[in-house]
Amino acid sequence: MRALLVANPAATTTSARTRDVLTHALASEMKLEAVTTEYRGHARDLGRKAAHEGLDLVVALGGDGTVNEVVNGLLHNGPDPERLPRLAVVPGGSTNVFARALGLPNDAVEATGALLDALREQRERTVGLGLAAGTPGTEDESVPARWFTFCAGFGFDAGVVGRVEQQRERGKRSTHALYVRQLMRQFWEEPNRHHGTVTLERPGADPVTDLVLSIVCNTSPWTYLGNRPLYASPEASFDTALDVLALDRLSTPAVARYATQLLTSTPERGPHGKHAVSLHDLTDFTLHSKVPLPFQMDGDHLGLRTSVRFTGVRRALRVIV
Repeated sequence: MRALLVANPAATTTSARTRDVLTHALASEMKLEAVTTEYRGHARDLGRKAAHEGLDLVVALGGDGTVNEVVNGLLHNGPDPERLPRLAVVPGGSTNVFARALGLPNDAVEATGALLDALREQRERTVGLGLAAGTPGTEDESVPARWFTFCAGFGFDAGVVGRVEQQRERGKRSTHALYVRQLMRQFWEEPNRHHGTVTLERPGADPVTDLVLSIVCNTSPWTYLGNRPLYASPEASFDTALDVLALDRLSTPAVARYATQLLTSTPERGPHGKHAVSLHDLTDFTLHSKVPLPFQMDGDHLGLRTSVRFTGVRRALRVIV
């Protein structure tokens, strides 16, 4: 088996020694090339090269951002599960939503052992992914399409992600406490929390207007707070298209209610109420905003957008589980 290990040296929960141990363990079972990423987008370039060279497997060692880059490299020319290299993930970030949603251990060493067992037993599944692109006829139409593995956000939650990234650039560690602090700051400074600017449009249905927060989920749970899974869209699955949780108000009482519902959410029940909109298994839809809003995918802040077109693609990529 010809395989490539893509390792992010800045991954939050792995050290150089851990990476060396994992590399030796994997190399004992396959013909392995290990590459450490050196710049933003390097993992994407490596994934694209692996697809072009027809490798059997690409292992992403890092957080959700590393996984996202590798996936976008593998799918540079579009999904082709039978031809493209399979993807394996060894979690090394602070949250590791994609790996945990697949049922993998959240510890890098345990996940490596599980990966080797899965390869020996030939355990894999084909997962669906989300694709976001600029909307034709808008000022964002030239924005290139990009794949995401577990979620995207337009508006409030993307603003939180952007604040966290700013703090990390200043040397702060990516912790759950950091996210909570930035969430509170985003809430108090959010200019549109009482009057949303986002409209959701989809074929065959009336538009959903005046949204403040729009979370697009490709799987469930949406994220984790420590070891607690949070279910924004409990029905979301790697086997279906995309789900959406949207809110049309973020007043203090509404935030308190929906935050409590999110913290106590289960695989059967997520946030609900008169200000919440939940949509399941959407293949094509668009989010438009009257003003530029923050946009994020898989926890990576991508700047401001006014319109994003989403596509849910079933059976996009084979993953070792």
